[in-house]
Amino acid sequence: MLEFQRSHLTVLVQRLAEPAHRLVVVAGPRQVGKTTLVQAALRHFKHGKYVSADASEEPSFVALSISRDETMESPGVRRDASWLVRVWQEARRLAKQADENGFILAIDEIQAIPQWSEVVKGLWDADRMEGLDLRVVLLGSSPLLVQKGLRESLAGRFEPIPMVSHWSYPEMHDAFGLALDDYLYFGGYPGSACWVRDEPRWRSYVRDALIHPAISKDILLLNRVDKPALLSQLFQLGCEYSGQVLALSKMAPHLQDDGEKAHTLTLSHYLELMTQAGLLTGLQKYTGSKLRRRGSSPKLLVLNTAMMSLANGADFASARQDRTHWGRLVESAVGAHLFNTGVPDCQLYYWSDGSDEVDFVLTRGRLLTAIEVKSGRKRAHVRGFDAFEKAFGPCRRLVVGEGGISLPEFFSFPAEHWLPEKS
Repeated sequence: MLEFQRSHLTVLVQRLAEPAHRLVVVAGPRQVGKTTLVQAALRHFKHGKYVSADASEEPSFVALSISRDETMESPGVRRDASWLVRVWQEARRLAKQADENGFILAIDEIQAIPQWSEVVKGLWDADRMEGLDLRVVLLGSSPLLVQKGLRESLAGRFEPIPMVSHWSYPEMHDAFGLALDDYLYFGGYPGSACWVRDEPRWRSYVRDALIHPAISKDILLLNRVDKPALLSQLFQLGCEYSGQVLALSKMAPHLQDDGEKAHTLTLSHYLELMTQAGLLTGLQKYTGSKLRRRGSSPKLLVLNTAMMSLANGADFASARQDRTHWGRLVESAVGAHLFNTGVPDCQLYYWSDGSDEVDFVLTRGRLLTAIEVKSGRKRAHVRGFDAFEKAFGPCRRLVVGEGGISLPEFFSFPAEHWLPEKS
């Protein structure tokens, strides 16, 4: 894994080689390689420092010109606004001593610091007034960073380095040698790849290092969640029924907290929080009208099929023999790839009308692609394509899987590649 570098590294190095015009934000959910990416980028420069705002993590440095400051960086030191100011001030001192290539300060888990955006805004603006070439990289969960400070307090002051939320099949294949079926079942988490032949350990890793921290740290600590048990139940349900349309009103009677039935508005809100954390989303039905989409029943979709396999409980061999389950796994992998690689420019939906349906609808502006996944458990819904075009006009028709675009080819391109060419 150390020898494999994602394509984002080149973009990040280019940004950090430029004078400090804007904050650089490296975004993405947990365990997709943000820290590894930034530390690899820092090795291209003479002067830089990496610190983490998560006090539970051991300090890690990439710095040729900095000595370790135990009073500031040890795991026991509280990470708060005062800590952030002290780290920044030390970086300022070293930036003044650096050569014309400037100095880089990378701060991981920035969202863990209360009111971090206001502090960063004041420090960054002061550096601009002074003309100091201190280049700052902020790492954290993408949507939570944006909603918890970037757009409100730091508008116009940052430039994101968008990361594919989860690793694609070509990346997992090239880095770890995963076959297609391995990728479909075990998903796109690089840290879990070494355990795919030891499924009990793989399950422990996905549960304890990925899902639990994403829920407890990225959702519960950063948002108001009045019914955490209900959120966990909804997550489990979403993983079990990924690829299926379930009305919130029909889910509510089966989800309870303290004996009370769940409210549909609460479920909708919790789905949005899980989308922000890169876990699970609920696709809306395509209607051609934004107003009408909001009231549709969501199509549940895991954003990494590892969560679906963990929830199902069947081992790899058993899951592979279950054609119905494997078909839903394939469909979920296709949907997750479209969703993860389409953000933020493309929108993803599903469509159905009576017995006619289309698995996924991909849009960007006026561009429209109807996508049907053919996994062996069902035929491509040609009639669904016809009905969809009758309702919404001409679009690109795309069959993915057997008899259409092969899965390896499909996973090799981002969502926008599958949109029709502009007329």
